[in-house]
Amino acid sequence: MTDSTDDYNFQSSEISLAPLIEDCNLLGSLLDDALKSEVGTELFSKVERVRALAQCAAQLATKHDGGASRMLSQRMADELMNMSLDEAMPLTRALGHYLGLTSIAELHHRLRRARQEGKNPKSCDEVFERLITEGTHPDDLYHEVTHQSVEIVLTAHPTQVNRRTLQYKHSKIAALLQQHDRPDLTAEERDTVLQDLVREITALWQTDELRRERPTPIDEARGGLHVVEQSLWAAVPAFLRRLSAALKKHTGRELPLNATPIKFGSWMGGDRDGNPNVTAKTTHHVVALSRWMAADLYLREVDVLRFELSMSNCSDTVWQMATEIMEDNRAREDTQDAAAQKLHMFTHPKDSEASKLPDGMVLGTRPGAADESVALTSEASVQVPHELPGQDPEGGSEVNFAVDEDSSSAAATPRGDLSTSFSEQVSLDGQPHSPHAQVPALGSQVAADGTPAAMRWIPGEGSGAEGQSGVGLGGSWQDLQALRQQSTRHNALQMNTAASARLAEVEPPSGAERRRFMSRTTTEALKEARQHQRKGAHPYRVVLGEVRRKLMNTRSRMEEMLQGNLDGIIAAEGSDEWYASEEELAQPLLAVYWSLWECGGGTIADGRLLDLIRRVYSFGMSLLKLDLRQESTRHAETLDAITTYLGYGSYKAWDEDTKCEWITRELETRRPLIPLNMPMTDEVREVLDTFRVAARLGTSSLAAYVISMSRAASDVLAVELLQKEARLMVAAETGKVPDHTNSLRVVPLFETLDDLDASGEVMARLFNNRWYRAHLRSVHDNHQEVMLGYSDSGKDAGRLAANWALYRAQGSLVRISKSCGVKLNLFHGRGGTVGRGGGPTYLAIQSQAPGSVEGMFRITEQGEMVQAKFGIPVVAANQLEIYTTAVLLASMKPPSNPREEAWVANMDALGDLSCNAYRSIVFEHPHFISYFTAATPESELGNLNIGSRPARRKTGASVHNLRAIPWIFAWTQTRLILPSWLGVGDALNQLIRDGKKSELQKMYEEWPFFAATIDLIEMILAKADMRISGLYDDVLVDDAQGKKLGSELRQKFTDTVRAICEVTGHSRLLETNPSLRCLIEMRNPYIDPINILQVEILRRARADPRNPRLREALLITINGIAAGMRNTG
Repeated sequence: MTDSTDDYNFQSSEISLAPLIEDCNLLGSLLDDALKSEVGTELFSKVERVRALAQCAAQLATKHDGGASRMLSQRMADELMNMSLDEAMPLTRALGHYLGLTSIAELHHRLRRARQEGKNPKSCDEVFERLITEGTHPDDLYHEVTHQSVEIVLTAHPTQVNRRTLQYKHSKIAALLQQHDRPDLTAEERDTVLQDLVREITALWQTDELRRERPTPIDEARGGLHVVEQSLWAAVPAFLRRLSAALKKHTGRELPLNATPIKFGSWMGGDRDGNPNVTAKTTHHVVALSRWMAADLYLREVDVLRFELSMSNCSDTVWQMATEIMEDNRAREDTQDAAAQKLHMFTHPKDSEASKLPDGMVLGTRPGAADESVALTSEASVQVPHELPGQDPEGGSEVNFAVDEDSSSAAATPRGDLSTSFSEQVSLDGQPHSPHAQVPALGSQVAADGTPAAMRWIPGEGSGAEGQSGVGLGGSWQDLQALRQQSTRHNALQMNTAASARLAEVEPPSGAERRRFMSRTTTEALKEARQHQRKGAHPYRVVLGEVRRKLMNTRSRMEEMLQGNLDGIIAAEGSDEWYASEEELAQPLLAVYWSLWECGGGTIADGRLLDLIRRVYSFGMSLLKLDLRQESTRHAETLDAITTYLGYGSYKAWDEDTKCEWITRELETRRPLIPLNMPMTDEVREVLDTFRVAARLGTSSLAAYVISMSRAASDVLAVELLQKEARLMVAAETGKVPDHTNSLRVVPLFETLDDLDASGEVMARLFNNRWYRAHLRSVHDNHQEVMLGYSDSGKDAGRLAANWALYRAQGSLVRISKSCGVKLNLFHGRGGTVGRGGGPTYLAIQSQAPGSVEGMFRITEQGEMVQAKFGIPVVAANQLEIYTTAVLLASMKPPSNPREEAWVANMDALGDLSCNAYRSIVFEHPHFISYFTAATPESELGNLNIGSRPARRKTGASVHNLRAIPWIFAWTQTRLILPSWLGVGDALNQLIRDGKKSELQKMYEEWPFFAATIDLIEMILAKADMRISGLYDDVLVDDAQGKKLGSELRQKFTDTVRAICEVTGHSRLLETNPSLRCLIEMRNPYIDPINILQVEILRRARADPRNPRLREALLITINGIAAGMRNTG
């Protein structure tokens, strides 16, 4: 069924689902064929029988024939519960695969409908047009879009049950389904597609769907990097092209080259909150892995560009860069020849033969030089995931990493080469081109109006400045100032960073400029060609060859880091041989880009090269900048150990005023606080090691330090003090002056109901701290990031109370930040399910508190949602567009405050009532924990191997200790989905009894926040099934008190459905969305049998807990239900 986070709407009539049903039938029939040959006709007949019983029971229930439906359901249950394990396991697998294939068909149908309908109301084009129509000035729209800052943070929260192998196969099937839709296929081609589908589905069945080993944090980080490689790498430039085209259409201006309206971050390898498996060493390893992958991806693009950019015409700047590179290469080759000659004097020729590297390569040769071609794949294809350093292709977690001698030796060898020797290169007049000829540097070729001087020529307007008839592209590039640089050697090769940045801020040439360029006369075009001609040379290949050499060096350095050589990396910072920042990589690419435009190759420049430049600024050299996260108590324990050792007393025993004053004094001093020989526990040492790694890596690889369970200003100040101490330690170790500006921004995370209510007061105290306020201004440009926790707040107070507390906290934080003159960026820690704050992205952003989204938005995407939203390039590009337009509208047309004071009072009452009702069951009912343990597979979920961290923060049978993900996951499996609605019906029904029904209906119609909350709860209620939930109680709950509690909860569910329908005015759930209701009904006949089998397998497994086959069968049912519900935690 459609996921709770689905941003594609099925609002039209049910007949629009006919193509979807055809696709489901096609994939289902192919799976049927595979099953017949794999499991035999006898077992396949049972699969068909169970499926038929489930479908008939569901159809009768839809037609309100409850008696007949219950009779068929009971017959099905009897048959399933009496099945042998040998029959039950393949049956469960088959039903799970049917659901997985249905999900693929649904996704394909959404994309197909989006293409057919043409206009998408959430697209950049439509939203920009609407804003312009409503009176927004084009300049204001352009400024808002180009200054927008949205960051999507991928996390390793354990909610993705599918192995990456299965995700890859699902992507292949989706691509084939898209090909099958093409109307221009011949009969032979269509048959080929069908045969490919048969092979993929057969391979899917033959693949083990269970993870046999628990992933490590590094494995999880690799999974995040593969999402970038497989999807986001293609999706980001596609999205930026779409955004730039919409901007050009509605404002007349394109997106600047370095604009990054959306960026990506990661918690994978940095989130150590409650996860002892994430250590300082892990973080260091993941950062190196991420930078290795970035260099590798850029290398692939550069290799293709070197093949494509074969032209010889280039600007003076690029020509100077090429000649200087050639000189450096000759000097490097001379050095290598001398070293080789010296080695030859002491080496037997046979030893020389033995020094050959793998694949027949000899030291000093250039790998791949003989074969410049690069295989390009179509958009519909799916690439095999790239193998990362240290990754076991067989699926193991940890492999000893060994440096690839091939790569490291090749990295030291120059890639750049001209087609003729340097002495043979001649200028236009036939004279040798001097390698020392002084050519104006790129930065100096800028006129007073900001236009590159060589590009100022406009047809019919005479010669260029200073008497030169400079032919090139005319027009004015706004905001490009005079960047005059002295013309010394390496000036062109190493542009000033500021100059490079200013070039990147320039928009690509406008439409008028392009038309003027195309209207040149033949004489003018020939004159320009002669002016830039470099006969017999390939300057772009030379420049890009140097880029390639440095990228290979960068990759090799990351391999050294993976070996643990951190000291060597730090000591060599600032080297000219590798790339440390995106600006260094962007410099030569920008020079090539503008040279192509200057020499008539603008169309070429705006192709793959422009995409690469945009990728460089979007992904940087880290690909995904890493956040660090740790619980506040770990920092307090560390400071307590320090103060106790120094004789200051116990830090944890001090009151808040004493803590803040002492930390502030320490921050204002220059001396170190922590003695080098201080004894400490392993836990304290790990905290300090994490800060030392953060100080070494700095803001080029790391983004923020998030403090979970933040409760006081001292929690933030404590992290700032530990950061300062780490910088002093690293400076002492490296012999450098500590750089206190290289400090991670510290982000407090408010999670529980009480902490959310107190968040405004905490931040006000922090903003009034003398040291912190000065630090915020000098280091972070007066920006403060605050994170809001949706998962734990929901587990603490229930969904309705948590939503209102989050809304109130946003309003409070906005008011306090504005009063203190601080720019606030809210970081939303949302999960995938409604119970953890999930929901359609567009709806969620549009329903934020007024003023809380002002061009800045940061959000987590977790587990299965990462694959669902960003696993396929076209889907990912659409999601990025949705984020952009939703944030734009929330910034320029923010939702209004509640129109009446009574609405706020009603929400206060609803929050209190729902919280009390929720807590009275979850935390206060004496039999709830035993009921929860018996009626759900919560205790068995730990065997699923879907995440590296433990399911509980602390030991003990308490909901407080249980993480939010398994809390939601367990209730989703039983189809009760309790956390998403418990307390809502009690609160709404009480206000309805108090005569507030009409006010609630008005709130639903006119207040986006309240409407979004109610709509999401309605959707969850439609996905729940009390028949299935009751079956779990009947079979698995033994005690009478537990059965009574289960019955009471199902009655509360019925009351909640009635209350929601009264508020919305619907006669049934999803009355206004029949297509979504139809999708749910399509899936239920496949989910119901898996639930029945899970109940029976749980009963057997609890009676025989050591039986490995029962455990495996149970895990298969968990996977199948998760696939059907489209949600886990």
